[in-house]
Amino acid sequence: MCHGCVDARFRGVEPCVVGQEMPVMKKQPAIETIPERAVTVLSVSPHQEDHSALRGIFGHSRWALYQAGHVASAVAILNEREIGVVLCDRDLQPGTWIDLLESLTLLPNAPPLIVTSRLADDRLWSEALNLGAYDVLAKPFDRRELARSVSLAWLHWRHREDDAERLKPMRAAS
Repeated sequence: MCHGCVDARFRGVEPCVVGQEMPVMKKQPAIETIPERAVTVLSVSPHQEDHSALRGIFGHSRWALYQAGHVASAVAILNEREIGVVLCDRDLQPGTWIDLLESLTLLPNAPPLIVTSRLADDRLWSEALNLGAYDVLAKPFDRRELARSVSLAWLHWRHREDDAERLKPMRAAS
């Protein structure tokens, strides 16, 4: 291999046989395909152990789990993907679960938010539900309680979405 070929490889292009550079054909990343009716969950927590626990619980299901460490990254994911349920740690920084809840109201089909906390006391329950959160779950997660709450929240979200689709023709006709 000549010096030009070595230089070309270093810069990320493949050299041809005679030393002329040819662009490297890179395989496009696989497009993630998620079934239309699959449960999609966004976990928002600064604690990696929360994401690991959820992967362990959801890992053998067809549920799609996305993760974010703070409000800004969660909002970015919510703007890119259709998410059916958001699990949000009470102790986010920067930002709070309340900031995320307010951001959800700006989405056309806002997913329900479930607040998670190691201290899921009556005060948090009252505050979360009064502000519009769907549920509050204690950590560490109970597998059955988590599955029940996420399933019901997702069904609630999907039912609203289906109702909105059915009402579109009626609104257009009036």
